[in-house]
This record gives sequence, structure tokens and C-alpha cells, in this order.
Amino acid sequence: MSEKNSKVLGVIGGMGPLATQLFYRMIIDKTDAHSDTEHLDMIILNHASMPDRTVAILSKDPANFERICDNFIKDAELLARAGADYMAVPCNTSHYMLRMIKEKLALPYIDMLEITADRIHELNPGGRVGILATDGTNSTGLYTKAMTEKGLTPITLSQEGQRIIMSLIYDGIKAGQEIDFEGFKRVEDELLRQGADCAVLACTELSCFKEMAKLTDFYIDAMEVLAEKSIILCGKGLKNDR
Repeated sequence: MSEKNSKVLGVIGGMGPLATQLFYRMIIDKTDAHSDTEHLDMIILNHASMPDRTVAILSKDPANFERICDNFIKDAELLARAGADYMAVPCNTSHYMLRMIKEKLALPYIDMLEITADRIHELNPGGRVGILATDGTNSTGLYTKAMTEKGLTPITLSQEGQRIIMSLIYDGIKAGQEIDFEGFKRVEDELLRQGADCAVLACTELSCFKEMAKLTDFYIDAMEVLAEKSIILCGKGLKNDR
């Protein structure tokens, strides 16, 4: 399917669908390509029926958790059979499951958390980093650990700040309803009061919000980092070198 020196990117998406289409567009927009044939070969599996990852983590329901892991294993096998060389999953919370079943996956996946922590360390070594994520992601401690390991200081939100973020993700973006821009401004004020040098958008729905609200470079978008890494690993160049 791919040219000699190029790799095929497999994507397990649908978590949610709006974030997946944005991820695809990021790949297109960020690839240094001057014709159709210079873009990445991609296989996108929009697995929108995947059970909610945050619900599974917080409920501690082993059956639900196992169902998600089994889905990822089968999806990876499907992508591998279709010719994919690498796998990207534009869903931060899913990486808790992916890390647990890494050895069972038919494809190497690009670790969104690891590469995002690397990027923030590169841009802001020793900085204080706000974590904007789902309750599920936060409960796993994956981002706080990833930041700490890079010498960064993670900043978590108050209970009210986290409520606003969860509502923005689930009641706003995922539900396709009105977005609480004023609520997000209160979250931003909270981060600045805590001395944050930057904040990581550690949920792909917040990647969609970044575009809607035209957020500044204070916010590091984990999905954008994943898109750029995917392009490079598949043998293509980045437009304008990031």
C-alpha cells in the first residue's frame, strides 16, 4: 500500500468521532506534501461504539474494562492485517488500557503521554504544567507521573475546576451542545493563580475546544503532538518544521 520508504498509519478512532476527524485533518495540514501522493497512507477505524474509558476506570467494573481491552486487541489485529505499520489512538484515557496490553497488540502504538511529556520538557524544562483531562485519566495518575519523570511539576485542578472540564468534555463537545467558554476562563484563571507555565490538553475533546476557542500556545495539545509524531514515524516531513 505504501511507497518504499513510507509507513502506513493505522488509527483507532471514534473516541470521540469529532476528535478523530480533527486528528485526520491535523495529519493532512501538518504533512509537508505538495500533491495527493505525498501524503500519508492511513487506515482509520472509527470505533465509536467503544465503551466509555472513563466510566470503565472509575467504576472498576472488570467486565467493562476487559471488553475495552479486547476491542483494542482485535482492532490492532484488523489494522495489522490491512497493512498498518504503526498505530495511533487519539484518546488520552485509552492509554491506560493500551499500556496494560502492550505486549498483546499486533502493532506498535505511539504513546501519546510519553511524547507529550517529552515535548513539554523540550519547550519548558522544569516548568509547572496544568493537567486538563478527564476524571478517568486523572485517576490513573498517568500524566502526573509522566510530567514528574521529566522534572516537570504537574498542577491539578480544584474540584470545581475539574467539574467544569468534565462538563465541557461530556456535556459540550461529546454531546454537541453549547460550550461553556466562561467556565473555561475560570479554569484558566485557576491555573495562572497556581503559577502554571503552560497546560496540557490531555483529552482529545479539548483539542477540539482549542480550535473552537482559538486557545494560545499556553496550551500544549497532546493530540497535535501525536499527529506530528505519526507523520515523522511514517517517513514524511512536517510542514514548516512545526
